[in-house]
Amino acid sequence: MPRLKVLPHVELCPQGAELDAPTGVSILDTLLANHIDIEHACEKSCACTTCHVIVREGGDSLDPAEEKEEDMLDKAWGLEPDSRLGCQAKVRAADLTVEIPRYTINFAREGGTK
Repeated sequence: MPRLKVLPHVELCPQGAELDAPTGVSILDTLLANHIDIEHACEKSCACTTCHVIVREGGDSLDPAEEKEEDMLDKAWGLEPDSRLGCQAKVRAADLTVEIPRYTINFAREGGTK
């Protein structure tokens, strides 16, 4: 089974973590199943950027992002070339290392307009 290494995040995972990552399960679902409570305001429908992660290692094993994910990522805080939405990126055979950005844009929580 592949491993998902989570780099330390001050609030969500201060010590970092190494998790079993079932093949075919999204990065977001793997994090949530292991009590790393990353935001997911749109309930995994690829309609926000709150589950934005940066894949530091192993990203080549992921399926390419689809157009809808790419469009949403353009709105993410701290976008990097290896950014993905955790709800869309599914673990494959390779181990992954991900970083959860320090900030996220959550219009619902922050009182934004629709």
